[in-house]
Amino acid sequence: MEEKLNILLCEDDENLGMLLREYLQAKGYNAELCPDGEAGYNAFMANKYDICVLDVMMPKKDGLSLAQDIRANNMEIPIVFLTAKNLKEDILEGFKIGADDYITKPFSMEELTFRIEAILRRVRGKKSREMTVYTIGNFTFDTKKQQLSIGDNSTKLTTKESELLALLCSHKNDILQRDYALKAIWVDDNYFNARSMDVYITKLRKHLKDDPSVEIINIHGKGYKLVTPEANE
Repeated sequence: MEEKLNILLCEDDENLGMLLREYLQAKGYNAELCPDGEAGYNAFMANKYDICVLDVMMPKKDGLSLAQDIRANNMEIPIVFLTAKNLKEDILEGFKIGADDYITKPFSMEELTFRIEAILRRVRGKKSREMTVYTIGNFTFDTKKQQLSIGDNSTKLTTKESELLALLCSHKNDILQRDYALKAIWVDDNYFNARSMDVYITKLRKHLKDDPSVEIINIHGKGYKLVTPEANE
């Protein structure tokens, strides 16, 4: 049975906080609710969490200050801010501190869980990409050497080709979201970077053509999927 993920939820609005906690728990998460920043910091130091969801405007310690304290102890844990503010300066300040996402009130609970799930997928994908060697059908892909091999033939990939293929491998037989891939590799998901990624996808397809059981398919409106024989096992 898969272990439940733990969420630190800090929200000073009692009614909203309870609703969010109940909704997240109904979605299969363990969610601990704290009513202010000081309580949130004490909970963070005493327990292990997979993601933090922090209201910006809280008593005793605001969400931005709490995030700074969390980042001083843990640079990796994802942080999502909840706020009634929508000023550009506040959003930029949140990202400077190290926010992974920023949701302006009012928002739907479905949107919050979607964003949490998207962030956790990125975290799991990042950990998966720490693997150095992947098997892709009859191919072997060495990420450190940036080398794709099949039989006696080896191809040296460019850095971007290698990064994109590693990302596809970390989502093997699952959808790699297009916007996530763009931000993970190109940082910005603008039009020109999107066209560039399409070019690299075409290059990777050519590199993989020697094994007909392997393909990169387009998932309309979503992204790409690296399909390998493992899907049929």
